[in-house]
Amino acid sequence: MNLSIHSSFLPHTDPQASLAFYRDTLGFEVRNDVAYGGMHWITIGPAGQPGTSIVLYPPAATPGLTDDERRTIAEMMAKGTFASLLLATPDLDGTFERLQAGSTEIVQEPTKQPYGVRDCAVRDPAGNLIRIQEQR
Repeated sequence: MNLSIHSSFLPHTDPQASLAFYRDTLGFEVRNDVAYGGMHWITIGPAGQPGTSIVLYPPAATPGLTDDERRTIAEMMAKGTFASLLLATPDLDGTFERLQAGSTEIVQEPTKQPYGVRDCAVRDPAGNLIRIQEQR
């Protein structure tokens, strides 16, 4: 098989705050922006990587969820335990400085982990954990 990762989904709670974080702070390209039924889907991706995208989606749009499940998802997102994303950069310190200069919630400063990578962690506006590893 010849498979590649085309899109991955990450929940958001505020389209404008998500755009400000992913486009303006991280420098991702906006590939699609769709509003429908009072909800908003935004497809973004790293510049120079047109084949890889992240779809920021409203979790309430997930079919088949019960009201209890929606509440649980909202609670988990607020705590930052529902979804996460792992990114990589050759300049971890520069990336961290840019994140720290903005209003990004810092979870962990750049640290050498016992499992061999150096990374940092932040939260996006929806509470999703974003870990950024240093590329070697």
